[in-house]
Amino acid sequence: MPTNTTRFARSLLSASALASALMLAACGQGSGDAQHGGGPGGAPEVSVITLAPQTVTLTSELSGRTTAFLLADVRPQVSGIVKARLFTEGGDVKAGQTLYQIDPAPYEAALASARATLAKAEANVQTLKLKAGRYDELAGIDAVSKQDRDDTQASLKQAIADVEAGKAAVRTAQINLDYTRVSAPISGRIGRSAVTPGALLTANQETSLATVQQLDPIYVDVTQTSAELLQLRDELAAGTLQGVKNGQAKVKLLLENGSTYPLEGMLQFSEVSVDQGTGSVTLRAVFPNPQRRLLPGMYVRAVVDRGTSSKAILAPQAAVSRDAKGHATAMVVDNSGKVQARALTTSRMVGDSWLVTSGLAAGDKLVVDGLQSIQPGATVKPVPAKTAAPAASAASAQN
Repeated sequence: MPTNTTRFARSLLSASALASALMLAACGQGSGDAQHGGGPGGAPEVSVITLAPQTVTLTSELSGRTTAFLLADVRPQVSGIVKARLFTEGGDVKAGQTLYQIDPAPYEAALASARATLAKAEANVQTLKLKAGRYDELAGIDAVSKQDRDDTQASLKQAIADVEAGKAAVRTAQINLDYTRVSAPISGRIGRSAVTPGALLTANQETSLATVQQLDPIYVDVTQTSAELLQLRDELAAGTLQGVKNGQAKVKLLLENGSTYPLEGMLQFSEVSVDQGTGSVTLRAVFPNPQRRLLPGMYVRAVVDRGTSSKAILAPQAAVSRDAKGHATAMVVDNSGKVQARALTTSRMVGDSWLVTSGLAAGDKLVVDGLQSIQPGATVKPVPAKTAAPAASAASAQN
């Protein structure tokens, strides 16, 4: 007959077995729930966004340098000694302003000599005119020979020609005298002087005396591949891009210190040339420069407005992955709740999203979260993502 101690031991064993069975049942139920994803029907939940057309402003950031709008080297057109320099280095000058004064004394003497020669020729013409008139009358009564009359007429014509040559000599002497005042060929800012008073100058010498540059407006020359330029023109012709008119686009400028230049410029597509060695295209933008803040030779970055696309499809970076070959792919959920893999073609970044040119369309439900637990063909439960889709009107793309 069992004792009390034996009955107590048997009761403990029964309670322990019951607890173990309950724990195993609970574990089995939890494992089953985990395998079915916790969603209705066992379908895992994924976060999706519904794609819609966006309005995107496309831009290109290109490096380049500033160039003077007009540039002219100052050179003497007559020889002589510099008597004075009449400008401040680094200052602004006006077209026609005298910059240097060359010693005018020899040219004044040459002008005086030319005027005297002209006066002598004019006096000779008067004498020959009177003589030719008398010889005409005398030849009419045979008082002089016709040969003498013809010789007098020829001498008169030669004297008239001497007068014209004298006038030309006076004009040349006057021009040379005027050239002793070396003037600014254009308005702009002048650099340092290469000569000082007392220097000997030679007419049309190779070394310039100074350089004048017009800085307002100013050019910015940037480079772009010819393929990108052709693509831009094709997009404009097809109507994909809008906002660029008359072959010109707006340009913003980023300076070397990272600041933004406050005034906008215009890109002139007509002023392009293709470098046969590199295949690059030189684009020239014109910027107003009233404060002379931009100086020739500065390194800048031009942000070129390439137009606006009103039907752009944007895909967040988190939703786009790469396959083994580096091709962009994404997952979408169809109307039946099944996952589809899409091969994408992307062109550039727009903020934190990719601009998709093919592979996605408006209305597609793009998976943005939960990609690790799904495969193409799997049934899922799509739920709206907590993060909104990219803003439509504020999007701006750069390449």
